[in-house]
Amino acid sequence: MRSDVIKKGVPAAPNRSLLYALGYTKEELEKPLIGVVCSYNEIVPGHMNLDKIAEAVKGGIRAAGGTPVEFPAIAVCDGIAMGHVGMKYSLVTRDLIADSTEAMAMAHQFDGLVMIPNCDKNVPGLLMAAARVNVPTIFVSGGPMLAGTMNDGRRTCLSHMFEAVGTYYAGKLDDAGLEEYEENACPSCGSCSGMYTANSMNCLTEAIGMALRGNGTIPAVYSARLRLAKHAGMQIMELVKRDIKPRDIMTPAAFHNAETVDMALGCSTNTMLHLPAIAHECGIDLSFDMANEISAKTPNLCHLAPAGNTYMEDLERAGGVYAVMSELTRKDLLDTSVLTCTGKTLGENLQGVVNRDPALIRPIDNPFSATGGIAVLKGNLAPDGCVVKQAAVAPEMMTHSGPARVFDCEDDAIAAIYAGKIVAGDVVVIRYEGPKGGPGMREMLNPTSAIAGMGLDKDVALITDGRFSGATRGASIGHVSPEAASGGPIGLVQGGDIIDIDIPGRSITLRVSEEELEKRRAAWACPEPRIKTGYLARYAKMVSSADRGAVLE
Repeated sequence: MRSDVIKKGVPAAPNRSLLYALGYTKEELEKPLIGVVCSYNEIVPGHMNLDKIAEAVKGGIRAAGGTPVEFPAIAVCDGIAMGHVGMKYSLVTRDLIADSTEAMAMAHQFDGLVMIPNCDKNVPGLLMAAARVNVPTIFVSGGPMLAGTMNDGRRTCLSHMFEAVGTYYAGKLDDAGLEEYEENACPSCGSCSGMYTANSMNCLTEAIGMALRGNGTIPAVYSARLRLAKHAGMQIMELVKRDIKPRDIMTPAAFHNAETVDMALGCSTNTMLHLPAIAHECGIDLSFDMANEISAKTPNLCHLAPAGNTYMEDLERAGGVYAVMSELTRKDLLDTSVLTCTGKTLGENLQGVVNRDPALIRPIDNPFSATGGIAVLKGNLAPDGCVVKQAAVAPEMMTHSGPARVFDCEDDAIAAIYAGKIVAGDVVVIRYEGPKGGPGMREMLNPTSAIAGMGLDKDVALITDGRFSGATRGASIGHVSPEAASGGPIGLVQGGDIIDIDIPGRSITLRVSEEELEKRRAAWACPEPRIKTGYLARYAKMVSSADRGAVLE
């Protein structure tokens, strides 16, 4: 066993003495040591139940003949971090999580790992660590939150809550109405109830083969979630026995499957940061161009919040991610020969799976749209590309031309939106918020929600070198690459410049001559970094552009 280096022989006697200090017995040390990476904390609603998930996992490990050893991973709540300096510390935790988990796993030589994440950067960070360490690993998340219910019976969620703030500033909602949203939008523990980033990544962990069926969709409060955790604990022992490692599962074909499911589900645009970063750890290049190729042939089958009025609990009832994958196999859009954490192929896993709600998971012959939920646009404003969740864009905004309203930070843009300075037809440009320029590439849920809450989501577009929450809807175009701080053309835009957006045509154009852009480029100077000390300053020096997954170099 891999753990023999700390358990067997005379040279390991000091190591054993420390293991005995932990209370482990000789009998326990004769079994495989399984690291249980638990992201429990008391500040993230999606993580407040993970201690229960960890206990269930450990029960499954013991039942199958292993010895569980728990250690922690951090996690940030993007919703609580939103709208202030805290959001600069969200994306950057992905790499902290990967680095610290790698360090713990390598220092203590576990025979296998069970990863217990739930929220936005926690899932990809642990997937990155799994690829690096490459010992048998399985994932089981904490599960999604239930949808809320308003006093009049309407269902609600976190994206409605953020939009309610914009509605309030527009004078269309009073204090009592705002408070009603506060008290009902998030009714249980779990990752927020729509197809936001956390649920997107947990669903894609199933699609890529690293988690058992139901990982992305069984609600956090269901007892089935604890049973799933126990089965994950049992299954890691089978993976250890058969020496099935993450890189045996996360192959190029598996990543293509994940992107295909991504397009069918209408996942968060943040997947376009995380999948390339995870692939990078596997030695696989997952380019922006590949996303468009997959989107072009993958129908969008689901419209969960914020694109529609259905939620994760509804997707679970309809058959979950497996039902979506089953629909995709009807047109041979998935490679079903790939190996998964069940020890079986994807094709074997999908035998007998049915779509139990064709209204929620559209049959592949009757999709919401013929192309996938995410599109990558290119043009002179974004030569290396930018990303939009087209499944959540109103039809009338699929093409749009309008004058730029330019802001050099998110805070100034929010102030202008709340003050009523943005009008129908405008294109809001927020720059110097990319991975390097932010630093940290803040999510822009506050400005997009304000625009939607004020009723302008069908009239105003927003473009940024930052990123968006999975809860964002509307013509919100992020990840503009190169970013402004790296000299990208978004840094040359001036107020009043006309910007043309053509989502079906996959283009974004700044209607300014190349000669004029050259003059502006010659006069351009990068602003002083906003943060010059600490982790963010180090991060800014090492981080790559968004089109490459914002990986550290």
